[in-house]
Amino acid sequence: MSLDVIDRHSEALFEFLWCPVCGHEVFSHIPFEGVFCKDCNTQVELQESQEDRGYEEAVLACFDTATTWNLHVDEKLRRDLPDGSARMKILGAPDAYEVDWWSPEPSEDWEPVERGEFDDIEEPSEVSHLA
Repeated sequence: MSLDVIDRHSEALFEFLWCPVCGHEVFSHIPFEGVFCKDCNTQVELQESQEDRGYEEAVLACFDTATTWNLHVDEKLRRDLPDGSARMKILGAPDAYEVDWWSPEPSEDWEPVERGEFDDIEEPSEVSHLA
């Protein structure tokens, strides 16, 4: 007897995906636990969308910050999710994915971190003053 493995989500989808808490694009899969942002440990769960509007793929990426760590990192380098979770609907096909919507909708109260938004920002270092 053999076990059939169903690959529901392509590697290309994970190459498109980024973490809305810290902006990083690398995720780790821990068997029987889930998929987590490698930088801040925000959990992401992928679900097939009920409605695809004719696109090759329609996926809901559900982010949850219950397991988020790196709280010692400067808060300017991360953005918490409203009520600890958010969802992104992704439409398209490999090399042509696009974000259809966010839930909750971005507003003045919450805006997801964009891919690589904090890449150019360095953490402040101590400056020594010479007398």
